Amino acid sequence: MGFEELLDQVGGFGPFQLRNVALLALPRILLPMNFLLPIFLAAVPAHHCVLPGAPANFSQDMWLEAHLPRESDGTLSSCFRFTYSQALPNTTLGGEGQSPGELQGEPSTVPCPQGWEYDHSEFSSTIATEWDLVCEQKGLNRATSTFFFIGVLVGAVAFGYLSDRFGRRRLLLVAYVSALGMGLASAASVSYIMFVITRTLTGTALAGFTIIVMPLELEWLDVGHRTVAGVLSSTFWTGGVMLLALVGYLIRDWRWLLLAVTLPCVPGIVSLWWVPESARWLLTQGRVEEARRYLLCCARLNGRPVGEDSLSLEALSKVAAAERVVRRPSYLDLLRTPRLRHISLCCMMVWFGVNFSYYGLSLDVSGLGLNVYQTQLLFGAVELPAKLLVYLSVRHAGRRLTQAGTLLGTALTLGFRLLVATEKVYWSTALAVMGKGFSEAAFTTAYLFTSELYPTVLRQTGMGLTALVGRLGGSLAPLAALLDGVWPSLPKLIYGGIALLAACTALLLPETRKARLPETIQDVEGKSLQEEQMPMKQVHD
Repeated sequence: MGFEELLDQVGGFGPFQLRNVALLALPRILLPMNFLLPIFLAAVPAHHCVLPGAPANFSQDMWLEAHLPRESDGTLSSCFRFTYSQALPNTTLGGEGQSPGELQGEPSTVPCPQGWEYDHSEFSSTIATEWDLVCEQKGLNRATSTFFFIGVLVGAVAFGYLSDRFGRRRLLLVAYVSALGMGLASAASVSYIMFVITRTLTGTALAGFTIIVMPLELEWLDVGHRTVAGVLSSTFWTGGVMLLALVGYLIRDWRWLLLAVTLPCVPGIVSLWWVPESARWLLTQGRVEEARRYLLCCARLNGRPVGEDSLSLEALSKVAAAERVVRRPSYLDLLRTPRLRHISLCCMMVWFGVNFSYYGLSLDVSGLGLNVYQTQLLFGAVELPAKLLVYLSVRHAGRRLTQAGTLLGTALTLGFRLLVATEKVYWSTALAVMGKGFSEAAFTTAYLFTSELYPTVLRQTGMGLTALVGRLGGSLAPLAALLDGVWPSLPKLIYGGIALLAACTALLLPETRKARLPETIQDVEGKSLQEEQMPMKQVHD
């Protein structure tokens, strides 16, 4: 008897699993609120050089015209000012000390020598206004997102390996406590360096949510309900995206905003009292008594009468003997055997493309004819029909075609945006929203698909490796946006090209629809052998 048969006896979908999904909803809500936080946290409001006070006979607009040059698009410069005012040649306007020839010739400009003045009508404070991360320092502003995702990348490796070794539930507690501590330290940052370090460590802690939550839910579900539970769980991410728009609108100071998305970790820590450890994982570790306790709890909540013989220590020991891990999991195990190596390499490319295109689209909320709050709310709302698309598609078309199709849709919408004239704002907005929907559908499918490809003994390790490469894509997405200085359309071209490459790679993965979760490496490799022998048998027949 395997674990699937055990799960059939105690109930593979019922109140026990629904409670589990509800208890693990909070980390799913907190993830997008932290991952997309730079949209508000690092927002750059309108700004210009600090200027001397305007005389009473000059309006504000006239005074700005007198001191600020115009850019090529006709707007007043945010980063430079004239060395002297370009109003009437009057010494009261700051023209003292300039030669008559300089006053009559082409005016010279200088970077803002006394800092910047910011428009506080939309944001009272951001890290850009706190530490003047504008103009020549704007790369440092983008870099905060990159450092954060580098932290997520490192955390994905660590949590993937450690949760396979020490258990899902214990490491989820570590993730909660670490995220709370580092989030509070970030809100109290007194310098840019301190902020970058604490945000990077926050990303490392939050990686535990991305790696642990989905498998912890999946390993308690039967085959028939994995899809609906996976899509239902992913709607909490959408809720977090929309909630961030509301919280960002209500809280305009970056320190208080950071506290608002950090403090919910406290009830999350308390909720772990009721979160069950994975019985699958306990059996692979030979911890039969603990697994039996959770299985009996599952049967009781699901109203399934279970005989003592079927869940006796002897019966469970036989299941555990067949699934027990002979040695500790290693990342090298993902590359030692041909089938797992093929799956791992393809999944890494898919996850890189999914993350790179998703965060490239999500963090670019400018030029769409809406304010930042409206754009964020719209980007969150479009994810709901995207979830429905995934639910229907994975059930009927399968995981592989859904993954490839959603990535292809992302690439096509980005390509069409390159062909739309800049003045056609509504068309550009519609395509951006469609692209966001496709990219979210690709993200939802990737979590479900990848979890089903790896065996239980290496599921967390495999998720950790693919998430590592995915977060590498997420960390590079903000930096790719800086290439708009070379050519304004270059970032979109790169995002779309990577998504197209990932779509082609997804077609190389095996289908997992209606398939049992593999328990061991031998299950994965044996399935590959069966698939190779089947065509040979058909030819022979």
